[in-house]
Amino acid sequence: MNLHKVTFILLIVGGLAWGLEAIGYGLGSYLPSTLMMVVYILVGLAAIYEIFAHKGLCRNCNPQ
Repeated sequence: MNLHKVTFILLIVGGLAWGLEAIGYGLGSYLPSTLMMVVYILVGLAAIYEIFAHKGLCRNCNPQ
């Protein structure tokens, strides 16, 4: 699995986590705070990576 796929999956996880928080079912109350901090850091790093690398890696943004 390449880095682009991993970061994309992390962004999906982050989006779902925010969606659950918005409707009152946040994971933060069920998981240890240290684990949630690690997840949030990984999602943040994935977002930063995708900001800079997405256009060159995406088939829809960069048709071959």
